[in-house]
Amino acid sequence: MPRFAANLSMMYTEHDFPDRFAAASADGFTAVEYLFPYAYDAAELRHRLDDHGLKQVLFNAPPGDWESGERGTAALPGREAELRSGIARALEYAAALDCPRLHVMAGLVPPDATPKERAEHRDTYLANLGWATERAAAVGVDILIEPINGRDMPGYFLSRQAEAHAIVQEVGAPNLKVQLDLYHCQIVEGDLTTTLRRDLPTGRVGHLQIAGVPDRNEPDQGELDVSHLFRVVDDLGFDGWIGCEYNPRAGTREGLGWLNDHR
Repeated sequence: MPRFAANLSMMYTEHDFPDRFAAASADGFTAVEYLFPYAYDAAELRHRLDDHGLKQVLFNAPPGDWESGERGTAALPGREAELRSGIARALEYAAALDCPRLHVMAGLVPPDATPKERAEHRDTYLANLGWATERAAAVGVDILIEPINGRDMPGYFLSRQAEAHAIVQEVGAPNLKVQLDLYHCQIVEGDLTTTLRRDLPTGRVGHLQIAGVPDRNEPDQGELDVSHLFRVVDDLGFDGWIGCEYNPRAGTREGLGWLNDHR
């Protein structure tokens, strides 16, 4: 079966963040992901990982001013210096945590952006990803980009799988990958089985994520047949991780029946 990583930004929120590592390990997880590590000292986080036998498999680069609503800077002209500083900081954490993947968020684009302005955003995105992948390759880290649905994140620059794969191919860096979140993909374009069968064999998908649709609760809640999707992933020989990026309806442990069924 596929390998599952607990997302500690959304799961185990009944515990303080530093205590979520122990809770995830107690429930049988061997890997974790989360949005951002920067509020904590890297040595403290590494201590939590090591104490509980966990691998860090993913986190995000600094996204700009998250609290004021920013969702990345990689596709924002004029923010290149901030992006580069953020990547440098993220790679320091990746080295300390032995984390092989870093998600770099594109950012929000105004709904009235003209085709010329969108082209400028795309050119900025490509240039920044080229710079980031070169630095990340030197320390053995993959850079990931993720299409995100416009209902949860209106205005996000990247929303469709084909565009993400086109960008990966255009940049041409072997360590630039797509982060395929089946929740976002189902909302935007659906056809998940075909998407998995088309895209996983390319080697361009570096990480999967899952949540129930439409409410982003446990993966077995809602319209997705996750048992079928997990079989497809397994049949395709995907050897990466599936991040459990969902909001538990009640306690996290109480909602893990789906995971116990698929171990």
